[in-house]
Amino acid sequence: MKTTVFSTHKFEEPYIIKANNDNHNLKMLTSRLSEETAILAAGSTAISIFTGDDASSKVLKKLAALDIKYIALRTAGYNHIDLKKASELGIKVARVPAYSPYAIAEHALALILALNRKIVKAHNRVREQNFSLNGLTGFDLNGKTVGVIGTGKIGAVFVKILHGFGCKIIAQDLIEDEHLIDSYGVRYTDCETICEQADIISLHVPLMPSTRHLINDKHIKLMKKGVMLINTSRGGLVDTKAVIKGLKSSKIGYFGMDVYEEEEGLFFEDHSEDILQDDVIARLMTFNNVLITSHQAFLTETALTNIAETTIYNLDCFEKQTLSGNEITID
Repeated sequence: MKTTVFSTHKFEEPYIIKANNDNHNLKMLTSRLSEETAILAAGSTAISIFTGDDASSKVLKKLAALDIKYIALRTAGYNHIDLKKASELGIKVARVPAYSPYAIAEHALALILALNRKIVKAHNRVREQNFSLNGLTGFDLNGKTVGVIGTGKIGAVFVKILHGFGCKIIAQDLIEDEHLIDSYGVRYTDCETICEQADIISLHVPLMPSTRHLINDKHIKLMKKGVMLINTSRGGLVDTKAVIKGLKSSKIGYFGMDVYEEEEGLFFEDHSEDILQDDVIARLMTFNNVLITSHQAFLTETALTNIAETTIYNLDCFEKQTLSGNEITID
């Protein structure tokens, strides 16, 4: 089946080629899907898109006019696609529901450790032959209270990892995980209590209208002074301007983020020769207690393999007119 693959990155291309095994006729493009680039899918039956692609109503209409019947997401999240419009246009959509919860959870831990022990600062000092330890003091994770907002697949793995460090875990989720309660001593509570009691807060919930800007001025005011905040889930969960205020007042002592609300057109691209136009992230980058990675938490060999294999499997099933189990439908 002829498929146009938008936003193909060098890091994923070999995994897609291997998983495809010459089965589908893949047209692999580095271009983002947009109103202007949708025409590049002409002649294809399906397309595959990534996090930064635009699958809004206007773009979907252009795809439908090109007779595109199927969209295979190479992501678990689907906030970037108008599912209602896709359904109206008769375009079926499937995703990769789980590629590696360990990849995301372990990256969240990496941000915690790097911020706490000031690894980046220490590394840069040593490279300049400065072996002083002044200003590098961290804290023991053992005994600290960690608030986990969202205990799905990724959040549950994160809980298990932090439990191994001897942390006390409090959590919030609409569905309480009895296994985490019984085996890892997790105490479920509400978001406000987590903000009041946690030394470290890590976000692992999907982005929905009810969770947008979950971390806002109101919740930041409730937090312990010097709290560590980690976001490896969705950028829109955090009101970044409110976080900047929290950092300036020292209410937030550390902030680690792998996702950003306005990352479209910024992350996954090399802007080293450009003047950064986003004043918000530019301000964030001035804080020495902020660590930003550009949506790389998923980037492990295992995850890339799973993403590629599931994407090709979804295409296989559509071509055979069978269900993959990964289809996204609107209620």
